[in-house]
Amino acid sequence: MNITFEELRRIKHSLPTGSIAKIAGELNLEEQTVRNYFGAAKFEDGSLVGNHIQPGPNGGIVNIEDPQILNVARRIIMSSGNSSEN
Repeated sequence: MNITFEELRRIKHSLPTGSIAKIAGELNLEEQTVRNYFGAAKFEDGSLVGNHIQPGPNGGIVNIEDPQILNVARRIIMSSGNSSEN
């Protein structure tokens, strides 16, 4: 799955407070791993998540190997009624 880095960050910023912990708990991941998925780079406290960024417009294109985190994030946004994810 491909998504622009800008879109990935917009989704992250649309998440309600506490969502990173909720996603991590639901998927049995470290919170920092979820943050890394959305563009952070603090790998000593989390792991790599299989995203590959190709340079380009809008921050480049992110190739996401496993969309689980993204799917949970979108579900949380939809259930919170945050219309900026639509």
